Amino acid sequence: MVLAVALILVTVASVLFHFLSPWWFTPLASNWKLIDDTILITLVITGGVFVAVNLFIAWALIRYRHRPGRRATYEPENKKLEGWLTIGTSLGIIAMLAPGLYVYTQMIRVPEDAIVVEAVGQQWQWRFRLPGEDGRLGRTGAAFVSLDNPLGLDPDDPDGHDDLIVPGPDLVLPLDRPVLVLLRAHDVLHNFYVPQFRVKMDLVPGLVSRFWFTPTATGRFEILCAELCGVGHWNMRGHVEVVDKSAYREWRAALPTFGAVLAAAADDGLDEAARRGRELARERGCLACHTLDGAAGIGPTWQGLYGAERPLADGRSVRADADYLAEAIRDPNATLVAGFPAIMPRVDLSEAEVDALVAFIRSLGAPTAEAQGADPMPPGDAPAANEAAHGAPR
Repeated sequence: MVLAVALILVTVASVLFHFLSPWWFTPLASNWKLIDDTILITLVITGGVFVAVNLFIAWALIRYRHRPGRRATYEPENKKLEGWLTIGTSLGIIAMLAPGLYVYTQMIRVPEDAIVVEAVGQQWQWRFRLPGEDGRLGRTGAAFVSLDNPLGLDPDDPDGHDDLIVPGPDLVLPLDRPVLVLLRAHDVLHNFYVPQFRVKMDLVPGLVSRFWFTPTATGRFEILCAELCGVGHWNMRGHVEVVDKSAYREWRAALPTFGAVLAAAADDGLDEAARRGRELARERGCLACHTLDGAAGIGPTWQGLYGAERPLADGRSVRADADYLAEAIRDPNATLVAGFPAIMPRVDLSEAEVDALVAFIRSLGAPTAEAQGADPMPPGDAPAANEAAHGAPR
């Protein structure tokens, strides 16, 4: 009897929680109300089964509870009951599958007037590319990935030179215009998900996946990675801003082309040591956690790091000069910077490689007086002038 009462209470509480819960769908900001409807159909069917099964068990516990002198009857088969259960289960499964199959057919029918956006996922950041004036995206390949070419575009493909490179993890899209999103991953599985758009899709290394949607509301929406992709998964975020068509055209016109990025990289002003440090940062995976543009990351950003006063986890502070940076690279968890976890592994580097990395960090500039909250660095200790590297794509 106690178990029957508990089942009834759990069932009633579950139904009430469903209707009274503040956690529900985010506001819809795309054309995919069909996905909401499909989820609701599934929820109604599975919820109805949950309620029916629990109440039936509670009824059976009460109706057939043990009584002195009462014997149980043995009934190995009940073909009529089995038939109705088979029919009911089949109808429930069909009712859940059919809407999903219908929605899927709509998802793979991309409108002909859809604009194309490529999203590339890499631990732990998003990058974007758009076709240029020719309307075609250039070829890509893993062999072409470098610090100056993080998207891996083929420099010898003329179709790629006018491709537009989005500098950062923020994408702008026009209102009420279909968008086809092409998805690539450089390393592991990721998932591109904007809750307000409903549609989501995995990024699989070596494959190009896709989905499409039409933004129906202006605003700024967060991009999440919905596939566990490593220790920095929680921080793999970006934003989609939906604007009117004129604002979208202005944003698009200001984007650099891949050809311009290549030209800027060829004239970066770095000395040999800093250039070697830049390549080491890419090869050893440093840029998965440390950004070059001041954006938040798993570890401290390298922009303006050289010469900055860094607060440590133990309450002390230290100046990020060449000696400190070299020590932090050799033994990263010896002096933890406040606010960052102790997750950086030791890396086997030679003295020359450590010096090259320090030279590259130094080339990214000194902290400003505003960022430091103090006077700028003395002129004699200022790093070599190099502002071109600040715009390196993430």
